Amino acid sequence: MKGKIVSGKFEIFKDSKKEYRFRLIAKNGKIICQSEGYKTKGGVNGGIKAVKELAIDSEIIVIK
Repeated sequence: MKGKIVSGKFEIFKDSKKEYRFRLIAKNGKIICQSEGYKTKGGVNGGIKAVKELAIDSEIIVIK
């Protein structure tokens, strides 16, 4: 990973219902967000891929 800046990481785990979930963890170790439950590892990996692709161009809406 030489030369690559790592700003955070995705962590995959199983919840109490035995479903796969991911959480996005910032460089400082704080949890930024956590996913819904997925039945399969493929599903959770698809969720991570979607977040990575969609977050780049996502609109920010401020609710007052």
